[in-house]
Amino acid sequence: MPQPIADENKVHNRLEAVPITKQDTIVRVKNFLEVELGYSEEQALAEASRCLTCPRPQCVKGCPVGVDIPGFIKLVKEKKYREAILKVKQKNSLPAICGRVCPQEQQCQKHCVLGKKGEAVSIGRLERFVADLELATGIDDKPAGSFNGKKVAVVGAGPSGLAVAADLAKLGYKVVVYEALHVAGGVLVYGIPEFRLPKRIVQTEVDCIKKLGVELQTDALIGRLHTVEELFAKGFDAVFIGTGAGLPKFLCIPGENLSSIYSANEFLIRVNLMKSYNFPKSKTPIHVGKNVVVIGGGNVALDSARCALRLGADSVCIVYRRSREEMPARLEEISNAQEEGIVFKFLVAPTRFVGDEQGKVKGMEYVSMALGTPDALGKRNPVPVKGSEAVMDVDTVIVAIGRTPNPIIQGTTKGLVTLSGGIIAIDRQTGKTSLEAVYAGGDIATGEATVISAMGSGKIAAKSIHRYLSEKNKRQVSLDPLRSKAAT
Repeated sequence: MPQPIADENKVHNRLEAVPITKQDTIVRVKNFLEVELGYSEEQALAEASRCLTCPRPQCVKGCPVGVDIPGFIKLVKEKKYREAILKVKQKNSLPAICGRVCPQEQQCQKHCVLGKKGEAVSIGRLERFVADLELATGIDDKPAGSFNGKKVAVVGAGPSGLAVAADLAKLGYKVVVYEALHVAGGVLVYGIPEFRLPKRIVQTEVDCIKKLGVELQTDALIGRLHTVEELFAKGFDAVFIGTGAGLPKFLCIPGENLSSIYSANEFLIRVNLMKSYNFPKSKTPIHVGKNVVVIGGGNVALDSARCALRLGADSVCIVYRRSREEMPARLEEISNAQEEGIVFKFLVAPTRFVGDEQGKVKGMEYVSMALGTPDALGKRNPVPVKGSEAVMDVDTVIVAIGRTPNPIIQGTTKGLVTLSGGIIAIDRQTGKTSLEAVYAGGDIATGEATVISAMGSGKIAAKSIHRYLSEKNKRQVSLDPLRSKAAT
């Protein structure tokens, strides 16, 4: 077990991060329990002591929600854990979630000064430590202040919607969140597996937001139950759209309609939201064969592959048309997958699926790829290698090549400007759409991105909504005397 470091010189010379404890590989591939077990107090103190407390910290620049990172780490060093989590929650309403699934290595930790000579401070793991400690010892969040007389509707209870709801509730707004599914969380509940993000964590953090006075209505599909226009007719002063990107993309190659070929969306919803891994206690089974192929290179592909392994597959292979260097998945998750025995096949693209007499997939034809000449942005697109065609035996395929926004709201909201792929056009500085008092954020406005970036866009929209409604209220107040005089 790592020891806390007291000597200041040793702190500055320590370039390796304190490793996190994990479930043993042989054990974890047979269960859906959380893989990474988090820091102990001793480990957290040792890791916090590595922070240089820079006079001009760079790490905050990489945080989409602007957490005071040096401030909360300093409080950890001083063993003021309650104050540390309160410092985090000044900016981040979902700390236990973000501490687990945010790509800190590409955001805050990327800017850590210590990372220039060694390993960056494990900011995410320290955030998780203080958040988990709060969950274990009890949360005493209190309702927000008095109601300011304004109501805001939030469409979608994913990361961006929850961030908007929390921030506006703290400012005194009556916030009602409409969620199409039967539980809140969006991608946090249907997309990310239990072994990366336990659903009890999501539920607890959602409950914290509800304690602020936020009302949550589930099984409420806006665009069908109510249109955006009807929400204003119900008395809402502003609307935020944060419905994410839940529509799967497909390969559009021959044989893709064979049975046992899943979109990653369907596969993960069945596993995570409907808990098919717990069948027959759950009511939703899912069939996974012995030889599974997952197509794609992002976190969704890795999540699908690791779920398939836990559901009984003998072999799981991830097929990606680019090289290892271009793979967008988190390094940490790639490492976890490799430890568990997931096989990676790079520079390969499927061209056709082959089925048996019963219409079930039995093979995948593929071609090798080579990276072409860099374009103006330096990106090298993959091109097929002539004569490299081959076939591999498969009995389950999961297609994880991305998702796009569901078009229901766009199709039922007159005057709402959209971009290609159904993305809602917004002002990036404010989150405002083409319609007055209508804002959007998260994947519906950016395309697929990270949990924390969705939260960041939600926080921007919350500030803009507050500014808009405050200024509107001032205008109305200034006009009231004139209206009264005209009436007399």
